[in-house]
Amino acid sequence: MGTAGGGAGAGVLRLPGLHGYAVEFSPYWPGRVACAASQYYGIAGCGTLAVLEQNEAGIVLLRSFDWNDGLFDVTWSENNEHVLITSSGDGSLQIWDTAKTKGPLQVYKEHTQEAYSVDWSQTRGEQLVVSGSWDQTAKLWDPAVGKSLCTFKGHEGVIYSTIWSPHIPGCFASASGDQTLRVWDVKAPGVKLVIPAHQAEILSCDWCKYDENLLVTGAVDCSLKGWDLRNVRQPVFVLLGHTYAIRRVKFSPFHATLLASCSYDFTVRFWDFSKPNPLMETVEHHTEFTCGLDLSLHNRGQVVDCAWDELVKIYTPSCLAVPV
Repeated sequence: MGTAGGGAGAGVLRLPGLHGYAVEFSPYWPGRVACAASQYYGIAGCGTLAVLEQNEAGIVLLRSFDWNDGLFDVTWSENNEHVLITSSGDGSLQIWDTAKTKGPLQVYKEHTQEAYSVDWSQTRGEQLVVSGSWDQTAKLWDPAVGKSLCTFKGHEGVIYSTIWSPHIPGCFASASGDQTLRVWDVKAPGVKLVIPAHQAEILSCDWCKYDENLLVTGAVDCSLKGWDLRNVRQPVFVLLGHTYAIRRVKFSPFHATLLASCSYDFTVRFWDFSKPNPLMETVEHHTEFTCGLDLSLHNRGQVVDCAWDELVKIYTPSCLAVPV
């Protein structure tokens, strides 16, 4: 069943001339969202970091910051409510302060090709950032230090996604065009685990918020697969339904078995992998590749997404509007 996507607290904002690549809810401010976007579908032109807020009237643009190359990912600081990091087509990371009108505060330029992903660590007691690049490396950063702390090599294709474990300090996962999911430990050189997860490029991965051993991958083969790190010979679930490449996947912060995915088939789909019929809902409210997706930590059931149709949407899908 397809829905137009609306429901409780829906809002839409158009970013004219900008194609959305990534969105993330603020961990501090309910209803505040950052969007990384690019001109000309990220192939040429500049990028913009847009900071948005939802209020009674809809979504308003609070701040926007421009960069001279496309922006592909964004992550909020976990220790300063005003700070964000973006990753760019020129291989650099930018640190921004939304309390200031201009920026960036700092630029880290080490990757030699597109920096496609960036993520700020979730575990307490460490403030670390991981980035992933088309140069086939992941890099570890301390935002207070001007150069990378470590470079992780091993992938044999571009890295599309790098995500910290929310449970295990210093542990992150990476998904690559080499068809593998890899798990790394910043305290140990070399890769901890290599999972040949798909027979296609893997564009996204995420960690379950309720099970430290469970990860999900989304790939160009249109499938989502769940992986238990204690036994990776077979996926613990396979979710089919998307008709083009899966661009991003996110586990729910509120439900142990619920996740969301967005795709080049223009849809966002919601799944409960514990059910015999896992597809809960298909939201069809974009007219272009849907690239960015996040689920709110503050407002249960609230979702934000963005697409190449210039639109950012905040909404609660009907399947999450009632307690699951």
